[in-house]
Amino acid sequence: MISVTLLGAGNLAMHLYKAFSESDAIIVNQWYNRSLDKISSYKNEVKTIDRLDKLNKADIYILAISDDSIDEISSALPFDNRLVVHTSGSVSIHHLDKKHIRGVFYPLQTFTKDADVNFKEVPICIEALDKNSYTTLKTLGDAMGCTTYKISTEQRQTLHLSAVYVNNFVNQLYRIAHEISDAKSINFDILKPLILETARKVQTMSPYMAQTGPAKRNDKKTIKRHLKLIENQEHKAIYELLTKSIKKTHGQR
Repeated sequence: MISVTLLGAGNLAMHLYKAFSESDAIIVNQWYNRSLDKISSYKNEVKTIDRLDKLNKADIYILAISDDSIDEISSALPFDNRLVVHTSGSVSIHHLDKKHIRGVFYPLQTFTKDADVNFKEVPICIEALDKNSYTTLKTLGDAMGCTTYKISTEQRQTLHLSAVYVNNFVNQLYRIAHEISDAKSINFDILKPLILETARKVQTMSPYMAQTGPAKRNDKKTIKRHLKLIENQEHKAIYELLTKSIKKTHGQR
């Protein structure tokens, strides 16, 4: 049995608590947050605290908090030489106070408050400064049913950057497409099978090989018609930029 103390009450912390609670091999000793209001509904399931000096001993202390708070909270923890990890994709392991045994437990997924997440499909990127800590964190990931990866800070930061492209930027393109279709009273649901098929294809082939569309074909007439249809200048600039990028990638002029 692995004992965990969870610090933070954002979307990730909420999902982690649920995943930990569903595992017979993990026990959540305590759940800390500065405001107990955010975790008050869990007080009958786990000991909730709002003071760091009330922290009891655990195998792992997980800081599921904002990136900007990692230095402050890790320094304020009233103990040393215990395994303390953060969950950030972009913050170095060395931002944790050096009085601790330091590690990173980074679930590479998007977390939304009311959206269910199957952690068995979530890769966990692990970084540790010693073998024992890595083994402990891998055991935690295994107990959640996750696939774990040993990843350095540099690799994790690059993964986080890549994730911004495939998740945040792509979602913004969905929003633009929704705005464009909605302006002509077109149901966005019509586009959803295309979204799913596009995501499915890159499971079995490279994004390069999966690319289709007028930019790859250098279909100048279609591109010109599209640009005439776009009224929003920002949307037009994005269309032109991505078209140029695709054409360059596939040797078009």
